[in-house]
Amino acid sequence: MSRSDPGSVRDVEPEKKSAAARRVTKKTTKAVAHRVDEFLSAKGPRFRALALTHAFNAAGDTLVAVALADVLFLAPDPSEARSNVVLYLAVTLAPFAVIGPFLGGLFARFPVAYRRGLGAASAMRALVALAMIFNLANDFVLFPLAFFMLVFSRVHGISRNSLLPVTLEGAHELVAANARMAKIGVVAGTAAAVAGGGLATGLGALSESVGSRVALALSVMAFLVSTIAAQGVPFPPKPQTGSIRRGILRVARSVRLAQLATAGVRFINGFLLFLLAFAFRDEQAGLLDFTFLLGAAGVGYFLGAVVAAWLERILREEPMVVAALAIEAAAAFIAAQAFGLVAAAALAAAGGFAWGVAKLAFDGLLQRSVSHDDRGRAFVRAETLFQLAWVFGALIPTAVTIPTGGGLAAAGVLALAAQTLYVAGLIRPRPDRSQPTAPA
Repeated sequence: MSRSDPGSVRDVEPEKKSAAARRVTKKTTKAVAHRVDEFLSAKGPRFRALALTHAFNAAGDTLVAVALADVLFLAPDPSEARSNVVLYLAVTLAPFAVIGPFLGGLFARFPVAYRRGLGAASAMRALVALAMIFNLANDFVLFPLAFFMLVFSRVHGISRNSLLPVTLEGAHELVAANARMAKIGVVAGTAAAVAGGGLATGLGALSESVGSRVALALSVMAFLVSTIAAQGVPFPPKPQTGSIRRGILRVARSVRLAQLATAGVRFINGFLLFLLAFAFRDEQAGLLDFTFLLGAAGVGYFLGAVVAAWLERILREEPMVVAALAIEAAAAFIAAQAFGLVAAAALAAAGGFAWGVAKLAFDGLLQRSVSHDDRGRAFVRAETLFQLAWVFGALIPTAVTIPTGGGLAAAGVLALAAQTLYVAGLIRPRPDRSQPTAPA
């Protein structure tokens, strides 16, 4: 064949283009992987392992939420949808008051349980999600499974928060480290919502509930990766024997006040989320609309994490919690004036922002104020209170049909009242006599 044969030239050119495309793809993939690794490793190699397990756990959480939104809210009969949600909330609420003290006692006696609980919780969540795949149509089994999914989520979150100071090079910038962890969770959750929600919606058009099963299958894989990543997280230092023998949890008054105010933010968040969800349900919204609502809340939480890390440089944690309540009140009042899809998304984003700022500020305050030996129990108590507040807030618009405008205005008034009470508590100084409480 001559060198000028046009056939050989035509054969070579596609090969060159294909090779160039592969090189560009490989280079781009390496650059993205490098940026992701830098994002996860910003606070050091030990922080990276904790960030990885958190990222995949957050992705699994989002995929489970997408799957359950289809089952809970999109029932053909509106009364059935409400009864499903009431049952779900009741199942998550009833035993939680018992689980909280149990976890507190476990962490108090076996501090190594923080580290063990991190991986074990993810592994158990993978098993629960797998069981959910085969029981989506069986409410008698599905709701107890949802409860266990929530319990193991709390175990993972409490273990992660308790171990965070151990993964840092120094005990400074705790709010910034919490904010970094929150941003990682939001990025992972958003990616899961886009990929899982889109795939579930597309496949859901082919067959009933297949979209939810696909989302749950993806969550199983995410929880398994989280389990593997947890093995790289360091163990906490050995506890002081005196604190274990004492079995008493002492928390500063500033922490107690911030905890109550943050619970107020969480209560209003639960109320607003379910008020919006049922408003969407009444408008015959689909799974994609619910995914959009969750995504807006996630974006708001991400922005809250970004702002919280910046605010830490100029403010203490207490004013950050006050600001969160003010933002939530303003957003509710504005949305009440002209409610619609855009207003709902903006309100969900504002609620996520307020929760992000308040929660990260409280976490940093608790981590700085409470000793390592007591930190796990303190987080158990706080997380239990926050979960109960969220459930009680969600139960109100679920059990009672509330006009959207009136409900939003009521949420704004409640946020202002919580803000006023918290500020009054802060400006009325009292000697900090941390009274011993019953063993957690």
